[in-house]
Amino acid sequence: MTLTLSFLLLLGLCRNTISEGPPSSPRSPAGLEFELPSMNYETKDSYAPGPIGVLFQMVHVFLHVVQPNAFPEDILRKIIQKKFDLSADYEKPESVVLTLKVVHYEIGIIICAALGLLFVILMPVAGVCFGLCRCCNKCGGEMHQRQKRNGAFLRKCYAVSLLVTCVFVSIGTIYGFLANDHLRTQLLQTRQLADSNLRDLRTLLNETPSQISYVLDQYTTAKEKAFSDLDNIKSLLGGGIHEQLRPKVIPVLDDIKAMAAAIKETRDALLHVNKTLGELKNSTARLSTSLHDVKTNLEQSLSDPTCSAQPEMATCSDVRRSLSQLDDNTNLGQLPSLDKQIDNITNVLQTDLSSLVQEGYKSFNDIPERVQNQTVDMVSDIKSTLNSIGSLIENVKVRISIWDKLTGFSDHIDHIETYIHHRLPTLEEYNAYRWLGGLVACCVLTLIVIFYYLGLLCGWCGYDRNATPTRRGCVSNTGGIFLMVGVGITFLFCWILMIIVVLSFVVGGNVEKLVCEPYQNKRLFQILDTPYLINEKWKYYLSGMVLNKPDVNLTFEQVYSDCQDNKGIYTTLKLGNIHNISEYLNAQDFIKNISGNFENTEVHIDNIVLLGAAGKKNLQDFGSSGVDRIDYGAYLAETAKTPTKVHLLTFADGLEEKANKLPQGSLKRSLASNAQKIRMIYHGQVMPLGSSMTTLHQSVQDLQHKSSGLGAKVHDIISSLDSAQNFIANSISSVIVQESKTYGNMIIGYFQHYLQWVKVSIMEEIAACKPVATALDSAVNVFLCGYIIDPMNLFWFGIGKATIFLLPALIFAVKLAKYYRRMDSEDVYEDVETIPMKNMQKGNISFHRHQTTQNL
Repeated sequence: MTLTLSFLLLLGLCRNTISEGPPSSPRSPAGLEFELPSMNYETKDSYAPGPIGVLFQMVHVFLHVVQPNAFPEDILRKIIQKKFDLSADYEKPESVVLTLKVVHYEIGIIICAALGLLFVILMPVAGVCFGLCRCCNKCGGEMHQRQKRNGAFLRKCYAVSLLVTCVFVSIGTIYGFLANDHLRTQLLQTRQLADSNLRDLRTLLNETPSQISYVLDQYTTAKEKAFSDLDNIKSLLGGGIHEQLRPKVIPVLDDIKAMAAAIKETRDALLHVNKTLGELKNSTARLSTSLHDVKTNLEQSLSDPTCSAQPEMATCSDVRRSLSQLDDNTNLGQLPSLDKQIDNITNVLQTDLSSLVQEGYKSFNDIPERVQNQTVDMVSDIKSTLNSIGSLIENVKVRISIWDKLTGFSDHIDHIETYIHHRLPTLEEYNAYRWLGGLVACCVLTLIVIFYYLGLLCGWCGYDRNATPTRRGCVSNTGGIFLMVGVGITFLFCWILMIIVVLSFVVGGNVEKLVCEPYQNKRLFQILDTPYLINEKWKYYLSGMVLNKPDVNLTFEQVYSDCQDNKGIYTTLKLGNIHNISEYLNAQDFIKNISGNFENTEVHIDNIVLLGAAGKKNLQDFGSSGVDRIDYGAYLAETAKTPTKVHLLTFADGLEEKANKLPQGSLKRSLASNAQKIRMIYHGQVMPLGSSMTTLHQSVQDLQHKSSGLGAKVHDIISSLDSAQNFIANSISSVIVQESKTYGNMIIGYFQHYLQWVKVSIMEEIAACKPVATALDSAVNVFLCGYIIDPMNLFWFGIGKATIFLLPALIFAVKLAKYYRRMDSEDVYEDVETIPMKNMQKGNISFHRHQTTQNL
């Protein structure tokens, strides 16, 4: 009871610090794990007798055959109700019926015990009668052996039967030796077993306060975790609000930032196109001039008289017709200038949109900092509350010493230890005497068997089939004497052995059937759990004794099973019936206190401007800059053309080929010279011009792509900006409330998890009573049943078996001794049909008693 009260001290501590049981948390908060240190015990929770256990099981089977009746629960209940006094009111019918039930249950043991007692009584009487009878030359005492036709067969049968019987006696004797030594060895381990269990119980007592202190100290761990999160309110609460707004705000700011970069890129692209276009116009003019000069020179050359003659006239005509192709193919001068659009973009860039966007980013990213600055007082109040709770726990631990509550139970263990150590020497002394007595009993059986074995050995080895009974050898005669000595010792001691067997059988058999077996299958606990059995006023004795509430269903079987499962004493003893842990672990006030701190703290996050009016106007000006209205088709059409109408290299090759058809002269030289000039124009002007036109074409395409749908893009960005700004203005308060609630629940969750862990620890782990169940198992299952009863039962089983088989061994030995000992007289036959004998006379059958002298 003292241990129970001391354990409940933790509940008192919890009640002084917190006030509704926390809901069960399916998982631990991140970074907060509690685990109660486990206890290590010395005593094993199981007992194995080793190889000899097979023999113990054999004895259990024999006892089941002798005593097959079920465990007498009703009989034991009535006996306990009578306080084990069966003599009271013996004449009443219910007492007679109870006695008859006891006799019926014990009938197997009673019959075996009666047979044993009959053996004890009859064997000495039979021994005395047998001795007197032999002294009168009866019962085989006459040293004369009558000759029989089946004498050899009988001798062999007696010898084999005696040998088999002796083997059974030897086996029983070996069982006795093993059981006797096992019992002595196991009892010598009693001190170690007791010390081990007492140390485990002390460990339970010593570690229980440590466990309670550890549970209370873990409040500091939960508090430090809460403090850490309170110090990180900027990233946890402010960051949470920031993350809730981020999906609405950041994409808009990113789009505006990208648009600011697009404005600069557009201006650069316009400048590049405009510059390239001017250069191309100049290059085209130079190309046109060069081609015109070549064309004029060719026309002058074709006026040469050589062209008047045939066949040169046809060649000159071909050249003259091809001169129309020798001209530029572009009309870049008609393309409009981009100066107006460039001026518009330049005006747009006078407002630094990128800086305005960065200000929007900064205003939005300052939310966590503003949250931290506005919650300084709240964090301080919560920390102060948590510190005050921690100080209260520390003061309670100092003010109340748990050891004072455990002193009584510890003193009780010390008293038990003193008693055991005081009684153990006596037990060990009695064990030595018992071991010596058992050894003597086994040695007596061994001596008897040895005499029988020696008698068989000498008789078998020294027997001469041709020797007459009066002339048997010394070895054979010695074998017969050994057999008779064994018979004499058997008569002297077998009844004493049977007394030992009967006493140990009655005690060991009943303890095994009434204590050991029902203890293992828990039927014994069911007897003790019978309502109103031990105390007529209490329905359940254990709950009345521990809880002072006898109607609570607290049973010995349930307590023992829970302790075997290493459950805590709170669950095992159902202490919730007098101390409801949920009431002690009521954290409602604590939760309201912290929740109130969060609710009373107002976080104002206003004046968040993502982009001001100047930025919006800048976007609108860019949308109306006219970049998207440029005639990109005309630009692309012109830049896609080739610089000349004909490929100049092909034209030059054709001109040179035609010049080669002409005769030598100035015309031929002029055509060849102009062909070379055309090639130079191609390489020097056409090729660079074509490359520049290709580059300009790509630039125009890029600019067209960037400016495509510019107005719609700007409109969408401004719409998204207005939507995000409205969301911040209208929804930020609800976001702050939601995130504050989440943050507060996280802080509260640490203590809910702590309280839930305290509850589970109290119910399942603190003061786990496995050492109590182990100590009970050690006392009953190990010490009583394993160390004493099992070896005792094996001892009487082996000795009893050997003693029973001594009876037929005695008979066979007496019968066989006649065939081994040297006789004083023998039968003499005078019939030739019999075995050869002395004094044979034909036709006449008679016998003479032949006297010999024989000294024993």
